[in-house]
Amino acid sequence: MKTAVPCYYHLDVEVSPERVVQVSRILAAHLRYWDLDNLVDPVCRGAELLLRAIDAHATDKHTSIEMWWNGQHLITAFGDDDPDLRPDQDLRSCLADIAAMSDGWGCCASDTGSKIIWFSQRARAGERVPLVPVAPAPVLSTGLTVPHVERIAALAAQAPAGDDALEGSR
Repeated sequence: MKTAVPCYYHLDVEVSPERVVQVSRILAAHLRYWDLDNLVDPVCRGAELLLRAIDAHATDKHTSIEMWWNGQHLITAFGDDDPDLRPDQDLRSCLADIAAMSDGWGCCASDTGSKIIWFSQRARAGERVPLVPVAPAPVLSTGLTVPHVERIAALAAQAPAGDDALEGSR
C-alpha cells in the first residue's frame, strides 16, 4: 500500500502566449510524477485560464506558481506583483470558471502588496492512495507443522525414563 507523501513544487515564469502551454506541460509532468494523473486535466485547465488572463491584463508578466500535495488535497497557487491587475474586475470570468471546476478557491493579498490566487482539487478515495487502510481478505492456506511442537513430542516420549530417575533419588 502506498502512503501519501507530502509534495511541493515552485515555478517562476514570465507569462507569454507560448509559455502558457509549456507551463501546463510542466505542471502535468509533476502531477504524473506524484501519481496524480486524475488531477492533470482540472489543474492544467485552471492554470491555463489564469496564465492567459495574466497575459491579457497584467503589465508585470512575472508570476510564481506553487503546488502543494498533502495526501488528500492539491493546492495550486499563482502569485503576481502587478498592482494594476484587479481580480474583482480583470479576472472575474476566469475566477468564475476556476470556482466551477475546483473544490475550493480563493484570492488574497500578501504583506508586500502582491496577490495570490489559489484553487484546490481533492483526490477522491481510491484514486491516489487509500485514505483508510483496508483489512486484508482471509486466505485459505495449508498449515505447516511447527518444528518446536515436534521437539516437545520427542521430549515427552523420553519423560517417563527421566521421571523414574527422579523418583529413585527421593
